Formats: sequence, C-alpha cells, structure tokens
Amino acid sequence: MKASCAQWGVPDDSDVEIADMKKSILYVANSTGVDERFILAVVMQESTGCVRVVNNGPGNPGLMQSHNGTGSCNDNTAAIGTPGLAGNGEVQTPCPYSEIHQQIHDGAAGTIYGAGLKQCLRQQQQQQHHTDVSQFYRAARMYNSGSIDSSGDLGKGGATKCYASDIANRLTGWVNAPHDCTL
Repeated sequence: MKASCAQWGVPDDSDVEIADMKKSILYVANSTGVDERFILAVVMQESTGCVRVVNNGPGNPGLMQSHNGTGSCNDNTAAIGTPGLAGNGEVQTPCPYSEIHQQIHDGAAGTIYGAGLKQCLRQQQQQQHHTDVSQFYRAARMYNSGSIDSSGDLGKGGATKCYASDIANRLTGWVNAPHDCTL
C-alpha cells in the first residue's frame, strides 16, 4: 500500500493512513458482519489500497469504489495531469480517518444508491441459499456489476470479467500467480 498511488499521480499512503484503514476495516467488519478479509480483498481489487484513488467514473469514489458513496480523498476521475480528462479536483493529503472510514463503510455497508458487500452477501445467503465459500465470489460479482449472469458464470456479465476470480485469488493468497482470465 505504500506504493499504491503512483498510477494516479498522487502521494502514496502514509503509515498513519494504512493504520487508519486497518482500524476502519476491523470496525466496519464488526458492525456489518462482513469478514474483514473480504473487505480487504475488495479494497485491494478496487483501489490497490490507495486512500487517494480517483473516482471510477461519476459516483464511484473511494477505496472500494462504492456506488455513489460519500467518502473520498480525491475528487478526480482521472490521474492528475491526464490530458483531456478531469484531473484537477481536490486531493486530500493526509487523508483523514473520517474519510477513510467513510470509504470503507460505503463499500461494505452500502449506500442509499447501491448495495455494499453486506447486501450482496445477504442476497447470496438468504435468497440464493449459497452458504459455502462461493457466497463470497458470487457477492463479489454482484458488487462489481450489480448482478450475476443467468448462466451462473461469474466471468460473464457487465463490468470486470475477471473480478470474481481475482477476488478468489486474493482471498486464497494467489495474488501474483499467472492465470488465464483476461480483461
């Protein structure tokens, strides 16, 4: 995480910001019932843990790129200095705990505009009756794209094709291993 922000042209995370992220993940995991490892895997997938990550399109801010969340330490939708793209908004350095916490909360607990990990997991458990480890991969697909393809193939549908397999790899520690899934 100490080298996670260069791709957006903003300062990397400080030790205090990383500690605040851990504190917030643990707090939000406890308050929502979402496993802290799952939250961390989504943080790493969505933002590589950069507290100043750009907004992924309008309305997807923060560490977990939540649906219309309110937590963000970077109002930009592109890396600073990207020609022709919005990259001159406000960047907060340091990123305060309150913003880091809001970023984690928005992604894990959801917003009034979209489901968070908690709601995606609940749907898998209660409506789809998935209580094994697949609930996390299916919830990850839903979090990323809003739905699961009718075929049940977690690589199909909108958004990022490899999202569920990337989350599975993160959760099993297979982060840098080669794989056949391509964007």
